[in-house]
Amino acid sequence: MACLLLLMMLTACAASPQDLSGKMFTFPEETKTANVRLMTASRNFDAVTVCLRSITDLSRNHALFSLATKFVSNGFLIFKSPTEDVITLIVNGKSINFEVQDYKRNVWHTTCSTWDSASGLVQLWFDGKPSIRKFTGGSNITEPSVILGQEQDTFGGGFDVKQCFTGMISNVHMWDYILSPCEIQRYVDNLNFTPGNVLNWRALNFQIGGRVLIEHEQLPCL
Repeated sequence: MACLLLLMMLTACAASPQDLSGKMFTFPEETKTANVRLMTASRNFDAVTVCLRSITDLSRNHALFSLATKFVSNGFLIFKSPTEDVITLIVNGKSINFEVQDYKRNVWHTTCSTWDSASGLVQLWFDGKPSIRKFTGGSNITEPSVILGQEQDTFGGGFDVKQCFTGMISNVHMWDYILSPCEIQRYVDNLNFTPGNVLNWRALNFQIGGRVLIEHEQLPCL
């Protein structure tokens, strides 16, 4: 009966969008099975903006957002390097390192990243602070597989426990265009921003695999 109930819950997660406002995904253990698969509203992108909030105590490398295609496993990857102040963006297999300020473990951080195929430029926004823009190039991203909690070394799989995420992730949004600096700042400040038109935390299609919990966000007391 318990297995049947769990199957029904997972099916419900995948069947219709859910409003996760005020909620978070909790990844409570190091494992190569725990993940959240996100279903995108579009299948072809010539530009991308991804924003999310996360907290972890990990000092090793780990994936924050993994998008793979059938042609390249790291189609759009946001990856925390073991170096304390470095976040790596990988677009269509090409990696770029960004140095961030004031990265701390066990603290909520906001990460936004943008990429445009026309210019080939990527940029990272960490806790509202923009990096310089760097060149990666790259062609359109097509037929993506998007996963939280793991890095995809193959399309939809190939997970490695040494790269898994433990902690909490919330407010994941993805757009198929470059957000303006003002719109990114509105997201960072949790104001009335335009929700993602590819992934929208307020109407999210997803499927949970392994031990991942949906919990209320832990907000500071006023």
